[in-house]
Amino acid sequence: EVQLQASGGGLAQPGGSLRLSCAASGFAVSDSYMSWIRQAPGKVLEWVSSIDAPGRFTYYPDSVKGRFTISRDGAKNTLYLQMNDLKTEDTAIYYCTKGNAQGIRGQGTQVTVSS
Repeated sequence: EVQLQASGGGLAQPGGSLRLSCAASGFAVSDSYMSWIRQAPGKVLEWVSSIDAPGRFTYYPDSVKGRFTISRDGAKNTLYLQMNDLKTEDTAIYYCTKGNAQGIRGQGTQVTVSS
């Protein structure tokens, strides 16, 4: 059974940083296309980042490019999202998915960016 559990969210100030983790079970993150998505209050789901199965390419929308970095650790079977230079508009619940933005989704973690 595929299971995904995001963690690492919290309160950050504008300009601050957070690192999200996504612990996976039931499959190997190192063999899978993985993504992060987010949903802000009252808004639709937004794709945040993806990494291809071989881990050679990463993808970001313009809204987070240069500020967010997706990575993974095969030994820990965990996906990460390093978020720097956070903005108030980054406030959302963040989810990891197996696959693209429409992939299998686990429990999310709340990120709040506020001064």
